[in-house]
Amino acid sequence: MSVIVTDTGFAGDTWTDGFVALAERPANDIGQAIDVPSDTSPDVMADLADAAMVRIDFPTSADGRGFTLAQILRRAGFAGRLRARGHVLADQYAMARRSGFDEVEISDDLAARQPAPQWIARADWQSHNYQARLRG
Repeated sequence: MSVIVTDTGFAGDTWTDGFVALAERPANDIGQAIDVPSDTSPDVMADLADAAMVRIDFPTSADGRGFTLAQILRRAGFAGRLRARGHVLADQYAMARRSGFDEVEISDDLAARQPAPQWIARADWQSHNYQARLRG
């Protein structure tokens, strides 16, 4: 099982249509939910701008490639639901939101180790932006 993290805390998964692996996505099909591995070439992300939902994998908490993929996708005009899945820690939640993610999918084990209050404490991600504070 998994837990979905949003700015309001933990929730169940409301996406019921399933996911298609990026490698198995039909070239002309739009409106699907696509699973994107962290080692995906950034050049591919613009091709996903018409997907209904994109879920980017984070195999470890030290692998930040998913943040870059999310930013590229949003800059390509993606307006759908964007989810980070895997080993994203509560400390990384603000970065995930700034990168363009709407939500994070974590395991039940991680949710038990890092309960909802730890994630909610980072939900005010717009106010705690170091670069924005420097720009003043």
